[in-house]
Amino acid sequence: MPADVGITVRPYQLVCSVCARGGKAASVSESVGAILAAVQDAPDLPVTLSCNVGEVFAYQDPGTADDTPEGAEFNVRRDLEILHKLNLEPGCTLPARILYHRLLDRIETVAGICGYPRVTSDAWEGCPDAGSGNYERGRALGISAFIPPRPVGELEREKAASLEAMYQASPVHVRPHILLCAVCQYGNGIRPPYAEDNLPELIQVILKKPETLILLVAGADWMMCAPCPYRVPGINGCVNQLGSGGLPNRMRDLRMLQKLGLSFGDVRPARELFRLIFERLPGTLDICRLEPAKPSVWWDGCGAPAENSESYNKGKQQLMIDLGI
Repeated sequence: MPADVGITVRPYQLVCSVCARGGKAASVSESVGAILAAVQDAPDLPVTLSCNVGEVFAYQDPGTADDTPEGAEFNVRRDLEILHKLNLEPGCTLPARILYHRLLDRIETVAGICGYPRVTSDAWEGCPDAGSGNYERGRALGISAFIPPRPVGELEREKAASLEAMYQASPVHVRPHILLCAVCQYGNGIRPPYAEDNLPELIQVILKKPETLILLVAGADWMMCAPCPYRVPGINGCVNQLGSGGLPNRMRDLRMLQKLGLSFGDVRPARELFRLIFERLPGTLDICRLEPAKPSVWWDGCGAPAENSESYNKGKQQLMIDLGI
């Protein structure tokens, strides 16, 4: 399947790709190399994990063409052990970035997965690389060994260009929920220059001109998020929080719009918009709180607190004074 559409792999092949980064795998080097190249070229391409389990998941069984020589039962058990660790089902599809974050986070060693402390028969000798330390060394390299970060020079250029555009724009483009982030930053004393987004600079613009028009937009829009290391320009997307930032942030945007009675595309003067926010949002929990168990594409450290953000409360009080609200 073309990489721009997606790829289907066996769970063990993802593990082998980590081994390949940590050493020299003895088998499946061609398929592993293709996976690594596809992910590096398109970090958010859809990856489907399929394996031979039959029964209720028989619809996704890929057949044995990609089995390694250790034996049929070993191949099935290895794939299932990996899916169990990742808390995923056979046939699931996720962006490669999320899968690699989860793999590195959840599987610390291949002991008991690709090899066993006791060889009980020839059918259960396991992978010859299981005890090599290749996987563990590959894992220690971190996510950047598989998905390269945005270059620092690119982030700096994007910061300069997007700020220039923001200073000239009317209206200024902002995704809804990061207006709360801006308040929290202000409460934490964050002021320009700030490397990872343009929110502190936006607040300074608003303080000088409270009638600045704000257009509510979807996605990790360039005008505010251009310099963020977790923005993917090609999809206008956010991949913070182990690659899954787009889902929680999209939901926060919609929660925010519902609370304010607004929609994407609405334009409001900044002071009026912040007045509405402060009237209807006494705290952050209604917008930011998330309650999934880890691992989950909904997990987000920003949504973990059980109490409203003190930074938001402090920033709210300061901005109400500074904006004359």
